[in-house]
Amino acid sequence: MTHHTTDAAPLTLSVDRAALLVIDVQDRINAVMASDAHVVRIEVLLEACGTLGVPVVATEQYPKGLGHTVAPLAERLPSPPHEKATFSCARDAATVEALRATGRRTVLVVGIETHVCVLQTVLDLLERGFTVHVPHDAVQSRRPADRDWALERMQAAGAVVTSTESALFELLDRCDTDEFKTVSKLLKRVPVD
Repeated sequence: MTHHTTDAAPLTLSVDRAALLVIDVQDRINAVMASDAHVVRIEVLLEACGTLGVPVVATEQYPKGLGHTVAPLAERLPSPPHEKATFSCARDAATVEALRATGRRTVLVVGIETHVCVLQTVLDLLERGFTVHVPHDAVQSRRPADRDWALERMQAAGAVVTSTESALFELLDRCDTDEFKTVSKLLKRVPVD
């Protein structure tokens, strides 16, 4: 059997290639989402990324009008969110610089709203050559149909649509580590829907 090498980006997440991008989970807009189950999943992702050494970048869209990042997430962020006016994080200079500073080319994208800021960010990151993973259960919109079609559009454009648990097990890679024990306890907090 012959193995072929390619320049294609790896399709699995790894702690040395990935960064987490948390988009706009702010008080006023989060309050009108179809569900708030994404918040606990993002909490788990933030804690797990802290354990695994995966860098985190977060944003807030027009906080003067939409409020600040919801408390359970804000207290877990390693640095303050970048304030932005663009819908796409990839069109905001400070956010792009923060992502570049991680040195990572794979971005795990979570947040709200799926069909606006998340979608535009994912499409722009893909266009710029990033590999993008989107846990379907860690993004949300006011209308479930908007979330669903946005996920389909992202996947058609080349994003990897995944789940919180699947993403974390890819980052863990193996079960015989202290990190696995820590993260597997965190995963017990993820709601089953």
